[in-house]
Amino acid sequence: MASGFFAILDDIAALMDDVAINAKLATKKAAGILGDDLAVNAEKSTGFVSSREIPVLWAISKGSFINKLIIVPVTLLLNLFLPAAIIVILILGGFYLAFEGVEKIAEYFFHKNHPPKQTEETRQEAELEKVKIKSAITTDFILSVEIVIIALSTVLNKNISVQILTLSVVSILTTVGVYGIVALVVRMDDFGFMLIEKSNQKGILNELGQSLVKALPIVIRIFSVVGTIALLLVSGGIFAHNIEYLHPILSEWPILIKEFVLGILGGILALVIIVIIKKTISVFKKN
Repeated sequence: MASGFFAILDDIAALMDDVAINAKLATKKAAGILGDDLAVNAEKSTGFVSSREIPVLWAISKGSFINKLIIVPVTLLLNLFLPAAIIVILILGGFYLAFEGVEKIAEYFFHKNHPPKQTEETRQEAELEKVKIKSAITTDFILSVEIVIIALSTVLNKNISVQILTLSVVSILTTVGVYGIVALVVRMDDFGFMLIEKSNQKGILNELGQSLVKALPIVIRIFSVVGTIALLLVSGGIFAHNIEYLHPILSEWPILIKEFVLGILGGILALVIIVIIKKTISVFKKN
């Protein structure tokens, strides 16, 4: 009886060791998409009133966990019974990301936001918060699909228990890691104010605190630009790797430029289709 118990413990230890090794490999393989995920989510989690930053980030984090609770079992089932569907989902997700990237660029150049009237400010801020949270969770879903599929590709030759545990570990680590870093970024100014207060506005700590406070708006603007570029690069990468027809196109170009161009083109196509659909619907409503 005792020997059987220790044999079970030995099996569990071996399984955990295998999961740890594969999770490490999967995380390394997904490092690029994780960097993009960080940039995109940092951009989407900023721009709120200071008191709302952490609640908004917590709402997005919970949405991210729910996303992965859906994605992991669905991906495993599709891999077993309908692997071709994974590619279709990836490509559709790529068009969504490309659309978001191109839409941001179009809004910047052609639809500059005007400040809301004072009487409507609170209501509009609440609505904007809900919209940004929903958008962030949707974008996280697409990026999470890519991360989970990359993680799955490292354990395709393993048994189902290793696949489930590896994908679960990677999902938890990436969510905690990405949103933990984002939380540190959005509270950077609070840490700066704390240093200023403790230093009595003198010395190195005061200078560091002042630098952190002044740097936050710059960091947010950088994340906004980098996040948009990341959306286009991720979507372009999805198109380049999963649409066979596109493999020879721009083959001589550096991979990053190729992916960026494909992301732009995919986003323009998606934007045009959505505009046509919206106009068609509005015409039918008028009639």
